[in-house]
Amino acid sequence: MRYRNLGGTGIEVSAHCLGTMMFGAVGNPDHEECVRIIHAALDRGINFVDTADMYSAGESELIVGKALKGRRDDVVLATKVHFQMGEGRNRSGNSRRWIVRGVEDSLRRLDTDWIDLYQVHRPDHGTDVEETLAVLGDLVRAGKIRAFGCSTFPAEELVEAYHVSERRALPRFRTEQPPYSILARGIEADVLPVARRQGMGVLTWSPLASGFLSGRYRLGGPVDLTSGRAALTPARFDPAIPGNVAKLEAVERLVELADEIGCSLPELAVAFPVAHPAVTSVIIGPRTMEQMESLVDGAGLVLDDAALDRIDEIVPPGHNLYQPDGVWRPTALTQVAQRRRTLGDRSAG
Repeated sequence: MRYRNLGGTGIEVSAHCLGTMMFGAVGNPDHEECVRIIHAALDRGINFVDTADMYSAGESELIVGKALKGRRDDVVLATKVHFQMGEGRNRSGNSRRWIVRGVEDSLRRLDTDWIDLYQVHRPDHGTDVEETLAVLGDLVRAGKIRAFGCSTFPAEELVEAYHVSERRALPRFRTEQPPYSILARGIEADVLPVARRQGMGVLTWSPLASGFLSGRYRLGGPVDLTSGRAALTPARFDPAIPGNVAKLEAVERLVELADEIGCSLPELAVAFPVAHPAVTSVIIGPRTMEQMESLVDGAGLVLDDAALDRIDEIVPPGHNLYQPDGVWRPTALTQVAQRRRTLGDRSAG
């Protein structure tokens, strides 16, 4: 396992990060098995573990806390805050009020005195980014976190946060955690270049593209729209939709490439983001021991220029064949009132 510096922090992390979103009620409810998976990943050289308060409503953090007993000093531990936790107001977002509460709750569930990387899970336009940076800086000074970053921020939000930190003499985001895969390469045009210029560490998620690069979905094969991810967002998987056919056609060409190289499709998928110079670590999110072992077994896979050129032919650089799940969309797009003048003010004369 290779190790890389995390965004100029001096913290060395493995090029694979163990993501724990599938540990708990949403994925694998067996705590003991999840603990064994985490231990096996650590024994294979992974020293970077990523979770979030909202994964299975805090259950994932509890599992990670159990697994790290006696091994905490050897692990770079990352978690996140932003999404609604429980009922009531002011239990989500990026405000000082909620972040202070959120970090204490995460520390308790993780059974640790500090968090190595604390990440804002999504942007929050109801809170000034200055407010968010200020409270995160205070948490660093208090020793509760060692560094902080953001997740799934568009490039313009990264630039704004950077300039606010410069103007206000505030600590800055050290990392960004975006979705990135062979089928979703849009961030190559903006997020990754911005992060690289700012010296940010980048830990990417969803290398298997919501399962499309797992080998489970094939062109002409049956697609069960009543279970798993397909049941949650059937429009992303329905083979009757032309955009999904384009994904499946790309998958067939990628399977051919993987066969020529002598690797599995998931191994090819995970090796792809590791090869980008802006990427520090790639999050793998197994649900079972078999999934974890198969992905780590492929850690030594090197994609040469010929293989990467073939991938570029199948999915051009900077191009998304689909919009990754969970990506934050700006209100300038989602709120009609921000895209349309009032009816009486729409004409030019």
